[in-house]
Amino acid sequence: MKTKMVFLGLLLLCTVFTLVRMTGKGTLVAASDEGTAMKSPAEGYTVHVLAPHVVDGKQMGPYHHYCKVLAPDPVIQCLIYESTQPNAPLSQVEFIVAKKLTRNQVSLKDWNKNWHDHTIEIAGGRVQVLDLPSDKAKEVADLVSTTDGLIVHFYYDGTLPNGRTSVAQAVGHKPMKEAEFKNEGAKP
Repeated sequence: MKTKMVFLGLLLLCTVFTLVRMTGKGTLVAASDEGTAMKSPAEGYTVHVLAPHVVDGKQMGPYHHYCKVLAPDPVIQCLIYESTQPNAPLSQVEFIVAKKLTRNQVSLKDWNKNWHDHTIEIAGGRVQVLDLPSDKAKEVADLVSTTDGLIVHFYYDGTLPNGRTSVAQAVGHKPMKEAEFKNEGAKP
């Protein structure tokens, strides 16, 4: 279990260095494709989403997700906070990955334990895309509904991180049977 969490932490650090963003048109492009390079990997977390999560078996939040697109499959990464305060500590990170990738690379057992289907989460009505006009918010929701998510939760002792992590879950997550899991993975 500790090895798995260390791996997830390293995966997080590696992916933070990828530079891609979503344009105002809702299309996915690499920053270098637009002719403007981002100055830091921290730039581009501009899509603001609000949703609750299940942490240690309890519904918590809602959490503020600040997301950016890393690859057009899509692969999206969200930095998650408990508030919108400028100095709010990082609470979680969510990896949002196209079902066509996860369903072919993650075992059903691991998927049921750690991942969730965004089609189900969005249909549950608890997810809100903020700070965008309604048509753009719908585009974001439609794109994310083609993905699965994995949430890594960070624990604190007071205001200091203590090194403990766990996998949080979407409210309404339902384990899948083999047939529906593979059916989603076969879709383009």
